[in-house]
Amino acid sequence: MTTAPNPPPQTALFLPASNARAIEKARGLAAEMIVLDLEDSVREEDKARARDAAVAAAAEGFGNRLVAIRVNGEDHDCHAADVAAVAGSAADFLVVPKVETTALALKVAATGKPVLAMIETPAGVLAAAAIAAVPGIAGLIAGVNDLRATLGVPADSGRAGIGYALQAIVLAARAAGGWALDGVYNALEDEAGLAEDCAAGRLAGFDGKTLIHPNQIAVAARAFGPSEAEVADAEALIAAATGGAERFRGRMIEAMHVEQARTLRARGGRG
Repeated sequence: MTTAPNPPPQTALFLPASNARAIEKARGLAAEMIVLDLEDSVREEDKARARDAAVAAAAEGFGNRLVAIRVNGEDHDCHAADVAAVAGSAADFLVVPKVETTALALKVAATGKPVLAMIETPAGVLAAAAIAAVPGIAGLIAGVNDLRATLGVPADSGRAGIGYALQAIVLAARAAGGWALDGVYNALEDEAGLAEDCAAGRLAGFDGKTLIHPNQIAVAARAFGPSEAEVADAEALIAAATGGAERFRGRMIEAMHVEQARTLRARGGRG
């Protein structure tokens, strides 16, 4: 694992690097990370053009937003060219799909660009802890659609069939000290369902949510960002703590809870 910037993004928006209009629109969106995609959302005949567009967009930047580029998978003809292009780009992160082995993690991390490894298969889940521990891996992203497909779980089954896999991804990331980003939610017009999915992700320990449409940003930001009441409680806890175990608002707190409160306060104070 390599140290990633803090705090981690609560919202990370995927968009096809072949879509110039989407790239331009993203410069005015509130997502904290923009992920320029070269993989699933880009047609085969557009792969090379998308790569050049992603590198150019990263060079221009997206204001204060983090920028990542997702390359094609290891088994794709464009993989090597994609990785080389991202390594030399201004992107903050290299996103690699379907990471299943430490060998692949070591190879992409050797570029020197911080890597976000997508865990999308049973093999990836079982190797997640070892992958996350590789120097240069900044965090893990849950690839929920491929997880459902490779596990044989119905596509519209929610989180139930992949709950163990999702928790394993969080555990692996936390053990290595890196980020854990939750997978996407496919139903674009189901705001209530998205809110429920985000709430479940936060309860599982994920830092933020990967998204596939600008309309999902506000919902995810509310879910993963602390409420005003949570921030106020954290402020009061920090002010009241004097060291050691003590009583605060009817519950016992100690140094660990103070650190949690400081982390929550930092997440609530972002612009």
